[in-house]
Amino acid sequence: MRKPLLALAIAAFGIGTTEFIIMGLLPDLARDFAVSIPKAGTLVSAYALAVTIGSPLLVLALAKVDRKRALIFLMSIFIVGNAACALAPNFHLLLLARICTALSHGSFFGIGSIVAANVVPREQRARAVAIMFSGLTLANVLGVPAGTALGQAFGWRAAFWAIVPIGILAGAGVWALVPHQHSEPVHLKNELRSVMRRGVLTTLLISTMSSAAMFCVLTYITPILEVVTHITPHGVTGVLVLFGVAITVGNLLGGVMADSQGFRAVAVGFVVLTVLFLLMPLAEERIIPMLFVIALWGMLHFAVGAPLQTRVVDQARGAQNLASTLNQGAFNLGNALGAALGAVVLTHGFGYRTLSLASAVVAALTAVLTVMAIVWEREDKKKSDDRLRFSMGH
Repeated sequence: MRKPLLALAIAAFGIGTTEFIIMGLLPDLARDFAVSIPKAGTLVSAYALAVTIGSPLLVLALAKVDRKRALIFLMSIFIVGNAACALAPNFHLLLLARICTALSHGSFFGIGSIVAANVVPREQRARAVAIMFSGLTLANVLGVPAGTALGQAFGWRAAFWAIVPIGILAGAGVWALVPHQHSEPVHLKNELRSVMRRGVLTTLLISTMSSAAMFCVLTYITPILEVVTHITPHGVTGVLVLFGVAITVGNLLGGVMADSQGFRAVAVGFVVLTVLFLLMPLAEERIIPMLFVIALWGMLHFAVGAPLQTRVVDQARGAQNLASTLNQGAFNLGNALGAALGAVVLTHGFGYRTLSLASAVVAALTAVLTVMAIVWEREDKKKSDDRLRFSMGH
């Protein structure tokens, strides 16, 4: 059971590295192609939009394909996309290559999550998804810093070339270790009806709001640490590594908690996050308290990822591939919305210390929505049980 999860985690590591490495290479890319930093930033937003919009369409196209073959095909796109990034002669072709690579992102995590959940007993599914996603979180600890350093030393193209063998290793691992899993028969009308269920839409909204609360602060964490906490640029790198370790630990703990406590653990997590965001401005002026808050924040926020991914699959009976992929799109949409919310706060004259207060509002609303989702689920179950008893009585 562990070998398929290892292959999926290696793939997640490669995908996470290629997604986030662009942020560390933006100045070099902008200089090489003679474009502004904001224009170079479209490489980030275009990637996120491709995950949000393109990945579900690709999953529908692959709906009848055996899941193992689909994952191998998606890793092929990933390998070709990163090679195309390394070879791109101009900015527009680089942008196109990034969009191509992004198509494999949401699709792989969507289908891979179902594969991971199906290779373990039902009571361990969230834990299995968390193990797969540990590759994504480890990318922030190892892949992104190493790739950024490589790109700065040997040019940004070298960073993309270094990702290609990771994709080849991941593809070989999927081919050798992941069992075949046949997809269910697909009817587009039924798929759309399944993902339009209240439980699915609510989970997608929770995922979006969760990412928005996180990226409202995380997008601007470097200037916060430098300007407010007075940490040196070299020290900021160390803090980001600490954050990466924290999210890795939180991701694994979240899988264990979800298997034992269910969706209630997510509700409690958002309540604690709300309190943490409210306390963050008090900690920002001192290094040690800020390090503690950042570590706890990373652990808590990534602890909800695997439970949300597992829940959306549970709620979308008959459309698991599509719903799981849509949830990845929801996370990426939240990334963009969180960054935009932070920009609005800052452009209206509020300081960096107010960003966490905006995140606190979003986290509190997410906690309320999560509690409502739990209540609605209980009501639906009660109605279903009542209908069953009524039918048995007649």
